[in-house]
Amino acid sequence: MSTYGIEELYRGDDPVVDIVAVHGLNGHPHRTWTSEQSKKSWLSDPEMLPKVLTNARILTWGYNADVTALLGGTSSDRILQHAQTLVAQLGADREIEVAEERPIIFVCHSLGGIIVKRALAYSASRTSKNIAHLHSIFVSTFAVLFLGTPHNGSDKVKLASTAQRIISAVAPKKILDTNSQLLDALREGSETLQNVTDMFAPLMRQFHIFFFWEQEKTDLGYTKDYVVEENSAAPILDNTERSGIAANHSQMCKFERTSSGYRTIIAALLRYTREAPDVIVFRWVKAKDMLAMKRANEATELTR
Repeated sequence: MSTYGIEELYRGDDPVVDIVAVHGLNGHPHRTWTSEQSKKSWLSDPEMLPKVLTNARILTWGYNADVTALLGGTSSDRILQHAQTLVAQLGADREIEVAEERPIIFVCHSLGGIIVKRALAYSASRTSKNIAHLHSIFVSTFAVLFLGTPHNGSDKVKLASTAQRIISAVAPKKILDTNSQLLDALREGSETLQNVTDMFAPLMRQFHIFFFWEQEKTDLGYTKDYVVEENSAAPILDNTERSGIAANHSQMCKFERTSSGYRTIIAALLRYTREAPDVIVFRWVKAKDMLAMKRANEATELTR
């Protein structure tokens, strides 16, 4: 089974929403969401999310999330390439399903949230005639749940420090010891994270946003610390929700049925699934009008 691309974990009867899970650095489309105690993934276990959201389709998206593949070298290009691939693959999957206008809810862990933000910014800008189908991901997205994603930091040194803690938490020590280029790239990587945040900021009002932060420190080898601090993972912004999760950075997306964080996320997903269809239908009416006007203006320009 490939660990890259879109994979359907569950399909309810006549689904009204697509829930799309996106893992983070050194993550995996299944293991990231799987409890180490029960060995069950809350996304696919029949007694967990599929039992609660019987009218949803649950998808996971996998990509090359090795440290060097995401933050090494020209990290801005890597994040954009992943974002473009997510839009293309999710759009293709929904086109085959004849479900381009079905609402989308993203669930993101760590730097996976950066890719989703970049993907939504990319999709929002795809309105030219031959690529307007890529605009559908932006129009259809109703909500994004960010679990431990670094959002803040005009201070590039702080962002680089956050990126280094994420790497320390998920990467074998030998990578840090042998790949000095990677550490050099963290400064560039931190600039990329800030640029993505700046691109996403004007689009946020389109979506329901729920920020989650880790409430337990991670053993980084040389110290114990929060990988992504609360003020970065859950900025206090108008019209957004925020909550802590009683786990460390890598465990905050792995749940048992009795986990308090699980119940908070399930309640949000239920609420969003109820609200999304009417909102997205109206948004598609406006989007089609906007695209039709663009085409008409382009036709007028050609006849001048």
